[in-house]
Amino acid sequence: MIKTIAITSAALLLMSAPAMAAACSGSFALTGDLFTEAEKNDYNQDLLRGRGIDAVRTEMWGGCIRAWVRLPGGQEEMQFFEPLTLRRVE
Repeated sequence: MIKTIAITSAALLLMSAPAMAAACSGSFALTGDLFTEAEKNDYNQDLLRGRGIDAVRTEMWGGCIRAWVRLPGGQEEMQFFEPLTLRRVE
């Protein structure tokens, strides 16, 4: 019984891994060693701000752009964006 549960759990994890990885492409417009990580983060922040998203700071994380976004009430919320399309990942 325990062996069956362990095998089922492992199978579920393996099947869900590709779906989780597909959330963002992991491709960034600025690649290679020409730019520092800080420059890439500033660039992504500028791109988001150009789209009307009040990004306070950004970083590349897990294939996504992770941004801390200022909300209308003044609070900050962490949000994730697809690097190539800047589509928000839910």
